[in-house]
Amino acid sequence: MQQRISPATTLEGSICLPGDKSISHRYAMIASLAEGVTQIRNYATGADCRSTLGALRALGVPIEQHGSEVTVHGRGLDGLRAPEAELDAGNSGSTIRMLSGILAAQPFFTRIGGDESLSRRPMARIIRPLTEMGASISAREGSFPPLEIKGSALRPIDYTLPVPSAQVKTCVLFAGLFANGRTIVREPVRSRDHTEIALREFGAEITIDGRKIEIEGRPKLLARDVAVPSDLSSAAFFLVAALLVPGSSLTIRGVGLNPTRSALLDFLAQMGANLRIVNVESSNGELMGDVVIRHGTVRGGVIEGSMTAALIDEIPVLAVLGAASENGLIVRDASELRIKETDRIATVAENFRRMGVRVEEQPDGMIVPGRQSFRAAHLDSFGDHRIAMAFAVAALRAEGESWIENAEAASVSFPEFFQILRGITN
Repeated sequence: MQQRISPATTLEGSICLPGDKSISHRYAMIASLAEGVTQIRNYATGADCRSTLGALRALGVPIEQHGSEVTVHGRGLDGLRAPEAELDAGNSGSTIRMLSGILAAQPFFTRIGGDESLSRRPMARIIRPLTEMGASISAREGSFPPLEIKGSALRPIDYTLPVPSAQVKTCVLFAGLFANGRTIVREPVRSRDHTEIALREFGAEITIDGRKIEIEGRPKLLARDVAVPSDLSSAAFFLVAALLVPGSSLTIRGVGLNPTRSALLDFLAQMGANLRIVNVESSNGELMGDVVIRHGTVRGGVIEGSMTAALIDEIPVLAVLGAASENGLIVRDASELRIKETDRIATVAENFRRMGVRVEEQPDGMIVPGRQSFRAAHLDSFGDHRIAMAFAVAALRAEGESWIENAEAASVSFPEFFQILRGITN
């Protein structure tokens, strides 16, 4: 599917975005293991989170969905059943990595895979700790989906993550729910803590000491009514769009403001962005509030080290902002971008070249000079949702109409994206 993007004269309005994908995945999985009926409001509407619900249904969990309202009839820790066919994670790395921690403890065999893109994404990071806990897992070439998981009684471990990863941390903590004793995960860098917050909300005994997280096995999880904040990663596209287009003023309501996710707002503030956060409140342990942003010149910056890990999903759209900034953007330590839904370093660079934007591709990042203009072009998502949305934002600053091929990729995480963008564009 093609999307035509016309240059914008201004962006204005007040919008509410779909629920945070990371939190939605976790609420659905934990609710399935809880006792009782959980109501989830503002559940993420993208295909990735639908993949999680589909996999849980295949494991015997009754789930109803009406738009963004989801009802999960929890089965308890020991209530899942063997699926009749291979579980389909679709394009969702979150689904396959986190759910594998649960599958590793089940008294049945499971095969879980996904689409062509997911089948190229390495899984050794979860296979290693789950095997250490006692599961038997095989994968194509030892690392790639589909995974064949022969569950068993798991033993607790003390595991240090070799690289920061909230998904791997979650996988081990979920497995630790089923182990007798205390499972410990140690992080080299603090990653997003939605799992720890959600587990505590549902009744798990979890303690946090700096970058050490401990969970006591075999808790009694109890159903909760929970609300998902709007997704800050989705908000990133509109924040950058408002900064790019002169005269823009935008309010994004109910955005998740978890401190382990706020690096985006911190980085935009460092660049000199004109933004304010108002109406802050807490919901089920998660901070949320309204973000008000107005157009203004930004300086540019450098993303490296721990900042890279914190901003890994937002780098494509921040690269677009960097090209229009005063001093440009340098990205380092981002080799993980090479193994996302696409090689995001290569696909960002390719679309930049089509728009006449200079970029120097690096093995683990890129250098994007500032003060550049965007030429109208035929762009391509290459099947990657974040590339589709990042370059829709870039096209708002082009001097003519641009076209995005394979724009339907946005539906993986944000099916309403183009509709909302049109609604605030003048």
